[in-house]
Amino acid sequence: MAPLDLIPLPVDWRRALVLMAHPDDPEYGIAAAVAEWTGQGKDVAYVLATRGEAGIAGLPPHEAVPLREQEQRAACQAVGVEEVSFLDYPDGRLEETLQLRRDLAREIRTFRPDVVVTLNHRDTWGPGAWNSQDHQVMGRSVLNAVADAGNEWIFPELAEQGHRPHTVSWTAVASTRPTHYLDVGQRALDCALRSLSAHRRYLEALSDRPVEEQAAEQLALVTGGRPRISFEVFGL
Repeated sequence: MAPLDLIPLPVDWRRALVLMAHPDDPEYGIAAAVAEWTGQGKDVAYVLATRGEAGIAGLPPHEAVPLREQEQRAACQAVGVEEVSFLDYPDGRLEETLQLRRDLAREIRTFRPDVVVTLNHRDTWGPGAWNSQDHQVMGRSVLNAVADAGNEWIFPELAEQGHRPHTVSWTAVASTRPTHYLDVGQRALDCALRSLSAHRRYLEALSDRPVEEQAAEQLALVTGGRPRISFEVFGL
């Protein structure tokens, strides 16, 4: 359960860009918040570093790619997100490179969001729960790319290509050290449940339990049993 002394997230913004490593990362962390935001008329887009091709045991990557992309688009539709794109980095092998930072900075400069959202960049999710390298690398790279996007002297080739510098107001991380929260309504929670359930083949590979049961359990973990999504916020 989130601490009681968290600060409400600001509401005076219009555009958010969600930058995460894999299909299903938004659904395991922030989907209810996204549904709340799109329900308020805010514009939210997703960019995923990989297509999640290494994520389903027994399913070869070349078969997993179209399936995972299809499931992610269905998940986006459930929470009101119309724009999702993939950077085609290799699933499970993300590295903290200048190229990744440059690509993320380009996406930020292109969409020009007020807010950037990403996933936990720390080593663990808590005691005994290791965080994957892809999540760690992506989270740190996003935080650096936010700064890069606003600096005219880092990656000047982006400006030459028409991607002018852009300053993000703040960055929200679905992390283990929350500082802020967003209250979400039942509609948003229902949308979030449908969005994670859209990753049906992925969830079926994880457990024999019904997909909707798995999704409901995960949503309860994310919210701590309360109608609230918490974030660690940088830049406010």
